[in-house]
Amino acid sequence: MTTSLSSLQSWIDTIAAQTLPDNIHWCNGSEEEYNLLIEKMNNSGDLQELNKENYPDCYLHRSDPSDVARVEHLTFICTKNKDDAGPNNNWMAPTEAHQKIDRLFDGAMKGRTMYVIPYCMGPIDSPYARCGIEITDSAYVVVNMKLMTRMGSLALQRIESEGNFVKGLHSTGELDPEKRFIMHFPDELTIKSIGSGYGGNALLGKKCHALRIASWQARKEGWLAEHMLIVGVESPQGDTHYIACAFPSACGKTNLAMLIPPNSQPGWKIWTLGDDIAWLHLDEHGQMCAINPEAGYFGVVPGTNAKTNKNAFDMIKNKTIFTNVGLTENNEPWWEDKDIGKPTIDWKGKPFDAANSPAAHPNSRFTVSASNNPAYSKLAEAPEGVPISAIVFGGRRKTLAPLVYEAKNWEHGVLVGAGVASETTAAATGEVGVVRRDPMAMKPFCGYNFADYWDHWLSFSKRSSNLPKIFHVNWFRQNEAGKFLWPGFGENLRVLRWIIDRCENRVPAYTTAIGNLPNAKDIDISDLDISSEVLEELLSVKNNEWLDEINSIGEYFKSYGDRLPDALNQEFIKLKAGLT
Repeated sequence: MTTSLSSLQSWIDTIAAQTLPDNIHWCNGSEEEYNLLIEKMNNSGDLQELNKENYPDCYLHRSDPSDVARVEHLTFICTKNKDDAGPNNNWMAPTEAHQKIDRLFDGAMKGRTMYVIPYCMGPIDSPYARCGIEITDSAYVVVNMKLMTRMGSLALQRIESEGNFVKGLHSTGELDPEKRFIMHFPDELTIKSIGSGYGGNALLGKKCHALRIASWQARKEGWLAEHMLIVGVESPQGDTHYIACAFPSACGKTNLAMLIPPNSQPGWKIWTLGDDIAWLHLDEHGQMCAINPEAGYFGVVPGTNAKTNKNAFDMIKNKTIFTNVGLTENNEPWWEDKDIGKPTIDWKGKPFDAANSPAAHPNSRFTVSASNNPAYSKLAEAPEGVPISAIVFGGRRKTLAPLVYEAKNWEHGVLVGAGVASETTAAATGEVGVVRRDPMAMKPFCGYNFADYWDHWLSFSKRSSNLPKIFHVNWFRQNEAGKFLWPGFGENLRVLRWIIDRCENRVPAYTTAIGNLPNAKDIDISDLDISSEVLEELLSVKNNEWLDEINSIGEYFKSYGDRLPDALNQEFIKLKAGLT
């Protein structure tokens, strides 16, 4: 198979001459191709078929123990000017970066097949979708890209019609941590990744394209590429509001995307449009709309059970690829807090011994098509996207941040997003309660200087008077005994209802220095074991704590120097003045 696009064919030929594969396979994205590759990997041992009765068409992949997560310290943004990458990114000059990584690609695919993967991020016929080509020597990458993107012949047709695409070159190389790099060249719309087979480093359509490169594209083209879920909240009357939410890790992002309304909220429905990434654009009326560029989920599986996320738990019982989970005696996948079964084999393929390690790696994953989700919305394929009523930021804070508050305006909302921070958990870092700044939950994913990124966000207020309201939530407030004050999970719908009421101007709010807060009577706590005193604590704002917080944000902003937008600095000054 070849292509009618000469620039694409020339690039393929150049990469083949450099990497020296035994074969070249153009991926067409068919089910037949998927099944043949699955069979090939199952026969080679790269995949292991799981219990056919309880997990049909499900497989386990074990990665190299040194290759189990994104490698942020080896991930670079390669711009001509270092300041364009900003202090939020590792930087390397493009010429140096190409030379360093190209040496590792020389002959890297000898004895292997080179797969050419045309893919589309977003609905195939959406004007807001963007296409790419990933070249890889990993069949595991191919089948994951099949589940995660619109991959194959239709994507290639669009690429040939448009004549432009993001170039992604990947090889597992030697899986040597000393020869592992993920390089992004925004000006060239190019990604090069070597030495890793792990999803976030190898599935180049995901974080590399859909966030790092796309955020650069979005700034130039006037839209936003964001680390956000998209959820539809349908009322008993049939009205649906779409909300985009950005949370750092361990803040309940996937659980909110797939929330199941509790019995206390009859008639409400939740629709999942995306659990990880949103591309936001303004339509001809100035309404902000969103598409999910992905077609599947690449989710962290530990902690997933019928109580925490029933939709996710159910959707991964068929046609799912598991990575680095444990196994039960009857060959079913197992992970910590699954609450069903007992592990006998750990994620490394060794007999399970709880004294040595968990059965599943803490970053073990599932890859599955979004259509497997019982709450999947067909509007995820709508070319025009869905209208966004509210943008919600959130973090894990045991004190300080109230359950929910509303930004006073768009500019203030950008400050709220830019100041997002979360307290780490022991599982994540070995230290509890360390506050880490993660603006808009984009710290590892913004493909350029955060100061310029915030300036781009601020520019939207000049382009539309019909922008979504911006909110901040915190499900994790605790009392002095360390007990969570809010039940979370499905009950978070009660907070989303207040957000929607504010978007529709159905309820008032009271103004504080940090933003607009609910009146206690407007948060439904019926049937919850929450006293009025606890609700008062959940909605409290302590100015002395917030003054410490805003001073911390100010110190963080200083690291961006003169590029910090003046409008953001003015919002910061106003907020600080209101606290003193």
